[in-house]
Amino acid sequence: MTFDKKTVVYQIYPKSYKDTTGNGIGDLPGIVEKLSYLAELGIDMIWLNPFYPSPQNDNGYDISDYQAVNPLFGTMADFEELVAKAKTYGISLMLDMVLNHCSTEHPWFQKALAGDPYYQDFFILRDHPTDWVSKFGGPAWAPFGDTGKYYLHLFDKTQADLNWRNPHVREELFKVVNFWRDKGVKGFRFDVINLIGKDQVLEDCPVNDGKPAYTDKPIVHDYLKMLNQASFGQDGDAVTVGEMSSTTIENCILYSKEDRHELSMTFNFHHLKVDYQDGQKWTLTDFDFDQLKNLFHTWGQEMNQAGGWNALFWNNHDQPRALNRFVDVKNFRNQGATMLAAAIHLSRGTPYIYMGEEIGMLDPDYQSMDDYVDVESLNAYQELLNQGKTSQEAFAIIKAKSRDNSRTPMQWDASPNAGFSSAHPWLKVGKTYQTINVQKEKAGKIFPFYKKLIALRKELAIISEGTYKSAYQEHNQVYAFERQLGGQKLLVLNNFFAQPTSLELSDDYQQGRVLISNYPDAKLTKTLILQPYQTLAILLD
Repeated sequence: MTFDKKTVVYQIYPKSYKDTTGNGIGDLPGIVEKLSYLAELGIDMIWLNPFYPSPQNDNGYDISDYQAVNPLFGTMADFEELVAKAKTYGISLMLDMVLNHCSTEHPWFQKALAGDPYYQDFFILRDHPTDWVSKFGGPAWAPFGDTGKYYLHLFDKTQADLNWRNPHVREELFKVVNFWRDKGVKGFRFDVINLIGKDQVLEDCPVNDGKPAYTDKPIVHDYLKMLNQASFGQDGDAVTVGEMSSTTIENCILYSKEDRHELSMTFNFHHLKVDYQDGQKWTLTDFDFDQLKNLFHTWGQEMNQAGGWNALFWNNHDQPRALNRFVDVKNFRNQGATMLAAAIHLSRGTPYIYMGEEIGMLDPDYQSMDDYVDVESLNAYQELLNQGKTSQEAFAIIKAKSRDNSRTPMQWDASPNAGFSSAHPWLKVGKTYQTINVQKEKAGKIFPFYKKLIALRKELAIISEGTYKSAYQEHNQVYAFERQLGGQKLLVLNNFFAQPTSLELSDDYQQGRVLISNYPDAKLTKTLILQPYQTLAILLD
């Protein structure tokens, strides 16, 4: 059985959604409180970032207990209530599974440190470290207590990589997934899951900080098949997505093809690196439209032809807001937000909405490094200073690229702290909350447009099931694609710039009907003028 291709997923960063206890931190009862809002939007599944016990060195991605709720976010009873109440709205839950690494405070690591050989084999220990670089900067190895050995941590030094080659580790991790399945969870998002298959012999790899030594190794496919068979593969309606770090189309086809029994779909991040100068995140440069368009077309067409399935998204908890990256928000926030939405919601794949995206939330516009809490941003700021940047230059880069940009509290209304909390929030609220908030946007342009896109995916099989083909590939301002199912065709045109542009519309599409546009009274003429950030979808029955 396969998952429902009409599914639309809404991502919640629990810490920043809604605080009900007045401690400045969002919680599970806060999500329960907002279920009617999510039902109104029309989504089918809520993906929750980690809410498990954790020292919070990497905002919960350093897990110290996989089968419990961090008291910061509530209780297991609160979680069970969330599952039950969400179900009454036809909404199910997707949980974040961080199975590549665990916190060094996890009992497994603590027992290993205490000298237990059984648990020492849960981790990747070596007498001599390799030259690999951690994704958070610095070496990827740290001393393992006073044993003279080193343990691998591809992320923060408090996140020790787990040894998937050990069958006992796999067994424990499969139990984790089954624990949450038993709680009624239908969806799983697997964090950096394509990094779990490290080589048996670990060697220096000066290329790309060592990534080729541990990324997308063939054994990952074997592990995913085992995971599937031992857990969610037993549920006909399970929805699974793998976060794939520095991955390839070839591998993502294999990860997501139905007949391979690995995952439902994959996240890749190539399209969110088109504003990286020379591939480096901590730089400032305009986005490369040709690169963006070509990536969408290549992934769209090749996944389509080979039967793979994409997870489609612009935003998540690790990315600055897409509006600030791709749109002139000062003049065209509404048009840009709705165009970006249509560009993925009408495409082939499963769309993900990140909290606040549906109301056009922006980066917070912080004025000082004191406002940031993200470990990656703080490390990067120091690194930029070490490279000789002035504090102003370094701050400008952090301001544009920090993960905290998307982690600011959800803007519910214009009251103090944006209606998120009665207390000082854990992370400062964005500057725009008095003008950009749920209360205002429900009657605005962006929220109703998202509602319509979600409704169309449920109504028209061509959107959820149709093929993908590039269109107007040479156009220097428009990202366009054509969907097809049976005798139906759908042409989707997206102007990615603040200037109007034109294109020649074929005779058949001149006879089509406008399915959706973010400008009123769109007319289908031979020479079609697209307004700044206009999206226009034309259906041929």
